[in-house]
Amino acid sequence: MKRIGLTFVVLIAIMFLVYFADRGTRVSDARAENRNQITPPSGGRDFTLKDLEGHDESLGQFKGKIVLVNFWATWCGPCRIEIPWLMALQEKYGPQGFTVLGVAMDEEGKSAVAPFIQKERFKLGTDSQPVNYPILIGNDDVAEKFGGLVGLPTTILISQDGRQVKRIDGLLSYDEVDKTIQSLLETGAR
Repeated sequence: MKRIGLTFVVLIAIMFLVYFADRGTRVSDARAENRNQITPPSGGRDFTLKDLEGHDESLGQFKGKIVLVNFWATWCGPCRIEIPWLMALQEKYGPQGFTVLGVAMDEEGKSAVAPFIQKERFKLGTDSQPVNYPILIGNDDVAEKFGGLVGLPTTILISQDGRQVKRIDGLLSYDEVDKTIQSLLETGAR
């Protein structure tokens, strides 16, 4: 009898946790629609954050460039998978008016992110290299400017005229993002 009672209590506890975990991660229909739509230029998304050296970096300073804003964290497995892909995109398209902005969302901030960036090396071609794009220390206010984060990684691609043209919640597809960047560079050159 005790075993049945204990099983029942554990089952109720699991159902309770699943219910509240689901409610906590659910996005309202209006907010979800806003997150996925292409936004007009100057959609109120400019932000200024500190880089790892303590300098201010703003989205506005990249006006006229294609910007890929990547929300990530040092503890996020899929984020680590993406880093070499983002480095390859930066190397391939940086000279053509493209930049990746890595926005680190670690709760510990710079104290967690700086040692990770200093220590870690990622495979780019045949070599292992440090991250080759700016890393900024993010916060919830900046995430909200892009409709909030359902999870990490979250990637926002912004065109030369400041429009959000793509949002990817979760692991991105290198080929899809690569094609979109190529298309934006071709249409921007006309």
